[in-house]
Amino acid sequence: MAKILVVDDAAFMRMMIKDILTKNGYEVAGEAENGAIAVSKYTELKPDLVLMDITMPEKDGIQALKDIKAADGGAKVIMCSAMGQQAMVIEAIQSGAKDFIVKPFQADRVIEAVKKVVG
Repeated sequence: MAKILVVDDAAFMRMMIKDILTKNGYEVAGEAENGAIAVSKYTELKPDLVLMDITMPEKDGIQALKDIKAADGGAKVIMCSAMGQQAMVIEAIQSGAKDFIVKPFQADRVIEAVKKVVG
């Protein structure tokens, strides 16, 4: 079973994602509300996958992605973005993100992305 770290500054978004993941047999290893916490949680929990929001306080998702990839080249990260963040999505993919999902989340799209990356 894949362990997943869920990163979003909105608690209700984390709750929605956790709900989708657990209903589909994935384990939520932890949560973080900003990029700085995400990086330290990644190091601590060593999850199989990170679902990372792009726009967050303190450290945005792109910088957190770069920090995680620098610490672990094999890290698997899927970015979550709002509509209209194409430039940031492109930067995220260039920085090593495996995929991205767009808000508002559709459960089947979230699971499709997760399955593609961790099986």
